[in-house]
Amino acid sequence: MVARAIPACWETVAPETLCRVRAIAAAEALGEVSRTEARSALLASLPLLRRAAAACDGEGRIMAGANRSLWPRIATALGTGGLGEVWQACTTLREHRGDGHVAALVVHGVNGVEAHVLAAGTKAIPVDLLRDNRGWSEAEWENAAATLTRRGLLHADGRVTDAGRTLHGQIEELTDELAEPAYAGLSDQALEDLHGADVAASGVVPFPNPMGLPRPLPPLPPLPPLPPLPPLSPLPR
Repeated sequence: MVARAIPACWETVAPETLCRVRAIAAAEALGEVSRTEARSALLASLPLLRRAAAACDGEGRIMAGANRSLWPRIATALGTGGLGEVWQACTTLREHRGDGHVAALVVHGVNGVEAHVLAAGTKAIPVDLLRDNRGWSEAEWENAAATLTRRGLLHADGRVTDAGRTLHGQIEELTDELAEPAYAGLSDQALEDLHGADVAASGVVPFPNPMGLPRPLPPLPPLPPLPPLPPLSPLPR
């Protein structure tokens, strides 16, 4: 899908222009889907996002490095401290994890279309949602499914086998490990402060979605205080 668009798309719009317009559109979209208090929370989280994005190692991570390099242009187009910078920080972190995910897939011998077939069978994501959104043909999808079936990772009906579920779990675990350095400098409370449930609740992001993004879990209610312990009886002499 990307190969069909690049580089011909640059005859329609210059990369610099597209990056600027993308940042403006993202800032406007975040402003539209977030309530006032949520926008304030997003802006308040910007120092944490900056720290996390600054910790994204660009070595061997093409998308993360490219997005981190866009920060000066974002600042020029929109200024600093706004929703455009919030979005760029989140995008850099997302692509940092995505680069690690690609590395994990390569380590486990799973190519691009096979990764989507495996995800569809594991998470019950509709096949046409993944296949069509990512630009795979029906023949490419069927060939990948046949390969995974021969490897014992997929049933004939598209559901994953136990081995396929185990492999998917291993890939996700390695992906999480590779993403951890970006957040290593943040406390548990800081990570909680970065929660974006208001955006997820807006309905803009569908569930399920082609990104494989799960629906955020609602925050757990605070635990009730424990009753006081009864006084200890004296031990018999």
